[in-house]
Amino acid sequence: MIEKTVAEYQRVIQKCKNLFEKKTRDYGTAWRILRVPSITDQIFIKAQRIRSIQEKGQQKVGDAIEDEFVGIINYCIIAIMQIDLGDSENLEIPFEEIEPMYDQIASETCDLLMQKNHDYGEAWRDMRVSSITDIILMKLFRVKQIEDNQGQTLVSEGVRANYQDMINYAVFCLIKLNYASDAE
Repeated sequence: MIEKTVAEYQRVIQKCKNLFEKKTRDYGTAWRILRVPSITDQIFIKAQRIRSIQEKGQQKVGDAIEDEFVGIINYCIIAIMQIDLGDSENLEIPFEEIEPMYDQIASETCDLLMQKNHDYGEAWRDMRVSSITDIILMKLFRVKQIEDNQGQTLVSEGVRANYQDMINYAVFCLIKLNYASDAE
């Protein structure tokens, strides 16, 4: 089952990366101007929209919730990049230079998934997408609290670990929604 999960994970991440590359080529790395809490708020907007659609059972804007989960993944990776890059004056970074960072973060996050998946026995496969959405929102509120505390925690993981968890939960949702199935 682990091999299946890794293959599904990699297909989802590849589709997310393909979109990230296209947007980077269109817009550059304009996101570099954002402070990390602003990126957190972008992720919150996407997760809140998903939950709103789930609760209402309908939507008025045509963007699929799968696209919002992709946005959560890419914005979480962007947030981790921002943390790693710091307050560098270099706002414009060519895709060829930023791509290895994207790949490294995705790889580290997949490794984290495999460790947790080992312990939890793929429990996520029996969860509802709506429950996973709620967990993403909970993680966002945790990140906001940590950010409001200037990154200080007493016993909790930091923001990076929470971003990684949100990536993995969003990947789970996309797998459950057959976003990157073999048939594509």
